[in-house]
Amino acid sequence: MVKYYNRKTKQYEIEKVAGDKYLQWTYSSPIGMKFLELLIKKKFFSKIYGSFCDSKRSVKKVHSFIKDFNINMTHSEKSAEEFESFNDFFTRKLKKEARPIDTDINSLISPGDGRLLAYENIDLNKLVQVKGFTYSLGKLINNLDISEKFSEGICLILRLCPTDYHRFHFIDDGVCEETIKITGDYYSVNPTALEQIPELFCRNKREWSVFHSKNFGDILHIEVGATCVGSIIQTYTPEVDIRKGDEKGYFKFGGSTTILFLEKNKVKIDKDIIEQSSKGYESRVLMGEKIGEKIKACDE
Repeated sequence: MVKYYNRKTKQYEIEKVAGDKYLQWTYSSPIGMKFLELLIKKKFFSKIYGSFCDSKRSVKKVHSFIKDFNINMTHSEKSAEEFESFNDFFTRKLKKEARPIDTDINSLISPGDGRLLAYENIDLNKLVQVKGFTYSLGKLINNLDISEKFSEGICLILRLCPTDYHRFHFIDDGVCEETIKITGDYYSVNPTALEQIPELFCRNKREWSVFHSKNFGDILHIEVGATCVGSIIQTYTPEVDIRKGDEKGYFKFGGSTTILFLEKNKVKIDKDIIEQSSKGYESRVLMGEKIGEKIKACDE
């Protein structure tokens, strides 16, 4: 059971997990764990399933998925009948009015839809995965020079479950460098898996880039793949001017994670998100929603 905090209602809710029984069996039973290591975490397993989700044969899954998880299709640019495959539906674009962007230059916004954890004053060698499990930023991106820049800064972990909008966006005006790709496994990023697999983010396929933002300093963007995520697609153009809310990329089918690292003394994360994170609860957020604000220098 995954419980998260709804910022709007100020209540805790239970997440309806796609493939919940499969996840529990895979990550909680000896046979499931053997099957995971031998097959499920491998690239070819996710690639095969991803190919099916790209095919026209998969389109029959769209209507049942919408019904089972109560997906609000009034937000989608396309109707349910217009999708040509399940991945076409899964990576759907939304109408602009469905995700209004907080345009205040001092507002830090969420890069996507999902469940958010936020940590301040971070120790780069003891980043929190879940209670009892930590990992290092240097190992996550395989670059100690870049990681040192974010010492004592902020770490934001945005988990996208399969029912979420799966495009991720830039949180400010600025310029983004080229994406660095790191090969890896395809473990689930669901809390059930995070509680069982040490250094899971450091084991999975991931991509990272440095975004030079106008208002919040340098930001490290990391996208982490997961089981059945056929691809991480970067749609932005490196080294060109970017506007707040512009699309950075998207994940194909499966739950996934976007991780952001911000420099020290640049941003103050909203109090409710920090409080819930300290209790071990994720906060439900939408792309464009304010999640923090700029720390203004004394001379501003």
